Amino acid sequence: MELISFLHYRKKSAVSKAKKGNKEAFLALIDENRLNLYRVARGILKDKEDIEDALQNTIASSFQKLNSLKKDEYFRTWIIRILINECNEILRRNKKTISLIESEDQTTYSDSYEDMDLTTAINELSEELRITTVLFYFEDMSIKSIARILEIPEGTVRSRLTRARIKLREVMSEV
Repeated sequence: MELISFLHYRKKSAVSKAKKGNKEAFLALIDENRLNLYRVARGILKDKEDIEDALQNTIASSFQKLNSLKKDEYFRTWIIRILINECNEILRRNKKTISLIESEDQTTYSDSYEDMDLTTAINELSEELRITTVLFYFEDMSIKSIARILEIPEGTVRSRLTRARIKLREVMSEV
């Protein structure tokens, strides 16, 4: 229990230092959460460049808005919320973009079973189910934390996880 208290104090201290303008403390926080942020972005976005843009925008935005973080212990939740908003903005922007080059070969056969795995199955989920699934299973976040990040009731998180499991079972059983 003492170790958990020490780690909690250390993280809170790093956030406090970062809020006071200590760039090294901020970079340490980003480094500590780097893998979590990447996995969340990858769970929402497909394109490598979009993922990199979302991460870069999140880091810049969070540095600028760091003083708006009310409770230091919620830094991880707070930065993931910023990342989700950035990813959603990129998705909205991409929907508005119309490809100028139409594919001439529209008769290309695509094998839907090629390279089928859990990640591919998760990527086939709707956005709301995919985000919830990634946060719960890949980020080990509690239902309460997910509800807070997505600003939805805990019951909605549970129902999305149930629907995602059913859909994943269906997709994986086809393989």
